[in-house]
Amino acid sequence: MYGIYGETITERVGVINLGTEGCMIAGALAGYAFTYKSGLPFMGVLMGALCGGLLAFIHSLLVIYRGANQLATGLTIMFMGVGITAFLGIDYVSVSCKGLSPVAIPLLSQIPVLGPVVFNQDILTYISYILCPLLTWFLFKSRSGLILRAAGEDSEVLSVYGYNPKLVKMAGVILGGMISGIGGAQLSMAYTHTWIENMTNGRGVVAVALVVLAGYNPKYAMIGAYVFGGAQALQLLLQAQGVNISTFILQMFPYIFTIFALFIAAKSGKQSAPAELKKIIESSAN
Repeated sequence: MYGIYGETITERVGVINLGTEGCMIAGALAGYAFTYKSGLPFMGVLMGALCGGLLAFIHSLLVIYRGANQLATGLTIMFMGVGITAFLGIDYVSVSCKGLSPVAIPLLSQIPVLGPVVFNQDILTYISYILCPLLTWFLFKSRSGLILRAAGEDSEVLSVYGYNPKLVKMAGVILGGMISGIGGAQLSMAYTHTWIENMTNGRGVVAVALVVLAGYNPKYAMIGAYVFGGAQALQLLLQAQGVNISTFILQMFPYIFTIFALFIAAKSGKQSAPAELKKIIESSAN
C-alpha cells in the first residue's frame, strides 16, 4: 500500500522510480534493526522512512541533476538496495523482534468476517486507510500538491512563478521514497515480525505497475493495492487448503493478475501520465 502511494507521488512530479523495491527493502531492514536495537517500534518506522528517502535522494540526484537514464538508474537503485540489505541484514536473520502488534478496535473488530480483517490490524494499516483521502486532497486540492503536479506537467510554468523545478521534483521523489520505506518497515515489523533477505519479493516493482494501472490516481491505486493483496491472500489460502495446483503457480498468481490488469488498462487507454513522464517513456522507447 505505502509503496504504491509513494510511487504515485514520485510519478506525479514526472519521475519514474523503478528503485521503489530498493526503497522498500531498505525501509524493511532499517525498521526492523532499529526496533530491535531501541525497543521502540515508532523509531523503527522513522528510520525506515529515512532510509527509503535516502535511496530516493540518490535516484533523484542522478536523474534530475545529472540527467541519467531514469529506468537504468531505478534498476541500479533497486539492486543496490537488495544487495546492501542482504549484507547488512545477516546479523538480524532469525532474530526475534516484537515490532508492531495488531490493535483491535472495540466493537468494530467484533463484526463477523469483516471485523477481524479490517479492524484488528497494526497502526500503520489504520493510517493507510486515511492516507488515501489525505493524499488525494494533497495532490488535487492543496497548493503544495498543485506545485508538485505542475513539476510533472510543465516545469517551465514553475520557473515563471519563481519555483525551482529541479528542487520540486527532488522533493517529490524523496517524499515518495520515504513513504515506500514505511511500507517496507511495515512488512518486517508488522506483517512477518522477522527479517528475511529480499523479503519484499518484487512488491516495489508491482507498485510501479499498479500506479500506471491506476492512472496515477491515489484512489484507484488503493483499489489496486487491495486487489493485489487479496490475490496474495487467495494463493496462501489455496495452499493451506491443499489445492492440487503447483505451489509455484499459486505464488505466481498475484503477479500474473497484475500483468493481466495492466494489459486491460493499456487497451482501455485511460492512463493519463504526466507530460514530463510521457517524455521519459517515449525517449526510452526510442
